[in-house]
Amino acid sequence: MHTLKWFFLFFLVPVFIQAQPDDLSKMMEEEMASEPVTDYTTATFKTTRLINAHTNEQVAGGVLDMRISHRFGAINSGIQNFFGLDQAGMRVALEYGIFDWLMVGGGRSTYEKTYDSFLKAKLMRQSTGNRSRPLSINYFAAWQTKTIPFADPNRTNYFTSNFFFVHQLIVARKFNESLSLMIAPTLVHRNLVATLNDPHDLFSVVLGGRIKLTRRMSLNAEYIYQLPGTQPDGTTNSFSLGFDLETGGHVFQFSFTNSPAMIERAFIHETRGSWGKGDIITGFNLSRVFTLKDPRTRGKKKSETW
Repeated sequence: MHTLKWFFLFFLVPVFIQAQPDDLSKMMEEEMASEPVTDYTTATFKTTRLINAHTNEQVAGGVLDMRISHRFGAINSGIQNFFGLDQAGMRVALEYGIFDWLMVGGGRSTYEKTYDSFLKAKLMRQSTGNRSRPLSINYFAAWQTKTIPFADPNRTNYFTSNFFFVHQLIVARKFNESLSLMIAPTLVHRNLVATLNDPHDLFSVVLGGRIKLTRRMSLNAEYIYQLPGTQPDGTTNSFSLGFDLETGGHVFQFSFTNSPAMIERAFIHETRGSWGKGDIITGFNLSRVFTLKDPRTRGKKKSETW
């Protein structure tokens, strides 16, 4: 009889002990499942650009984005210039995500033979759930320099005279699957100005929005308002309309704008064309991304400061 008791104890105790961790693990899983999680908003806009201006979107860490942008001549240039298609400006750029929250990039434009570089960082990301935030906020900073000869070679010109600096705070919100809006207060600093009365610092506000038409197509609009007192003489506010079309690994953006340039200091404060006079420029942006780093090695945890 005693032998039978010890026999049952020998086999049942390990089963009982093994059952406790399983029950405890199950209880912990149920408790974690009941806790609220943070659901981050995605795809506020289709790409890192709305038309000319940056959006809150960034390429993920380990991803390279190769971008080619073209702007043709004005439609009102007539049949002699094939309604602007005979004239073309271009920007070629490479942009890379160092982390999911930080990207850098650089490019070269035919507009005044300009080189540019920038960084863009996520400060806050729209989300619901455990950490609810109504907006996405990004900081954008750029350096640009034109390399054409100086307008007045007889005065003292420095290497840094043609430097421009841009600072921007991009605030965006995705209201639903169809509508996204953004606003971006902007500062452009010019190292060299034409006269002593011209300000070095120029201020503007970028306004933009997207309406999703289909799963792969959207209508975009962008307006840049130059603040009074800092608008250079003879310039107009930039206004652009465009379509985004996603085709696999490519995003094709077709646009109509009065701005021939594709760099911030130029399309914000050096636009001179007018829609009312027919100074409408057609153009496109083409984006192709390459994943250089396996996303499984980057980790999936995202900083809660987004």
